[in-house]
Amino acid sequence: MAGALLYPLILLGLCILGLFAWILYLIFGPSQYDGSPAGSGTGLVSVHVLVLGDIGRSPRMTYHALSVAKHGGKVNLIGYLETSPHPDVVNNPNITLNPIPAPPRKPDSLPFLLFAPWKVLYQVYHLFFLLAYTLEPAQWILVQNPPSIPTLAIASLICQLRNTKLMIDWHNYGWTILASTRGPRHPLVRISKLYECLFGRLGSFHLTVTHAMARQLRRAPYSIKREMLPVHDRPAAIFRPVSSPSARESILQRVLPAEKGLVPRILDGSMRLIVSSTSWTPDEDFSILLDALTRYASAAGGLTPILAVITGKGPQKEMYLERIAELTRAGRLPNVRIVTAFLPFPDYAALLACADLGICLHMSSSGVDLPMKVVDMFGAGLPVAAYSGYESFGELVKEGSNGRGFKTAEELAEILARLLSPEGQTELETLRRGAVREGSRRWDEEWDAKVGVIMGLTT
Repeated sequence: MAGALLYPLILLGLCILGLFAWILYLIFGPSQYDGSPAGSGTGLVSVHVLVLGDIGRSPRMTYHALSVAKHGGKVNLIGYLETSPHPDVVNNPNITLNPIPAPPRKPDSLPFLLFAPWKVLYQVYHLFFLLAYTLEPAQWILVQNPPSIPTLAIASLICQLRNTKLMIDWHNYGWTILASTRGPRHPLVRISKLYECLFGRLGSFHLTVTHAMARQLRRAPYSIKREMLPVHDRPAAIFRPVSSPSARESILQRVLPAEKGLVPRILDGSMRLIVSSTSWTPDEDFSILLDALTRYASAAGGLTPILAVITGKGPQKEMYLERIAELTRAGRLPNVRIVTAFLPFPDYAALLACADLGICLHMSSSGVDLPMKVVDMFGAGLPVAAYSGYESFGELVKEGSNGRGFKTAEELAEILARLLSPEGQTELETLRRGAVREGSRRWDEEWDAKVGVIMGLTT
């Protein structure tokens, strides 16, 4: 008899618990988007742009925010404020910066498997309360992926609670990046892949950085059936070629004050300026460039001296700076000077326009993403030598038209020796014209014709 009553009592208890949870939600639950263009009666499209990273180093999400704002939409730009955001973001009345606190750094003594859950819980707490209670409901949440944990789950939940549409902008895959450091068989990599495939299907709309990525996301294990649109990265208006010698001289003296004495040689071509932007992480193997420059410096025949400017910051920077110092002390870089810099956005754009050749070391963990830095280089009219060992490479860099591809340090050294020599100037100029052509289609054109139409901001 007692057993016969157990199941009805359990069912009744669950119903009461569910009713209690529903009442709590009605009382304390977040408000919902009301179906008007921007919610809250503003009459404007509203978008929460979410990147679980440094806003100042997230150019594509920055450009999304600026494009929405340009067409009168209201933007809440959410992320870490570790470096200065784009000045146009700071000064735009339609964009509100919503910084989230960066998680604490992992103590050296704490194992990764213990730190990772704490980090995720820390991020979940801050993201949920910001998106659910601090901010008004929006028509769209536009979220960058990766990182996928916990942003995809939190954004999906918030969109269900607040009647908001979720747009996922796929830059790469979080699990492939994790696999590059932990190995493909690591339990966290398998969990991350399962999570990304599951929550990645919940977006109302999907953007991808390449056609190759869109094709891949349609297939198993992702199997995304919702609407999807490839939106190639394009340079912002700040990246422009510089043709005037006097303007080039002024820029170089301003952005490289410690190298003022070398500026006349760069201007007359007796020294070549190359620029590489790197995050100093394992997915950009800086040793390839360093080995190539060592080979270049040791080549017979007195090759043209090089000033190599490496911009960016990241975890492996100090390690490589020590290697550079050792090579310099050992006399293995006799005609090569390597300097590092972390420049404000306008200065970085100006430096690219003044260089002879851009170097990209990006190695796609997924094989189907593309480096934004090459897009910026083309916008500045700068031809590139770029690592080419991945499927989507040809969607951006056209061999012999706007750049050259390499897979090894030896191949890069050969490219440098040929393009930076007096005999290689015709080829370099051909590549420069190709870079200008590729960079002529700007972000606004790409965005207005695609994303703006989806959001109802353009026609």
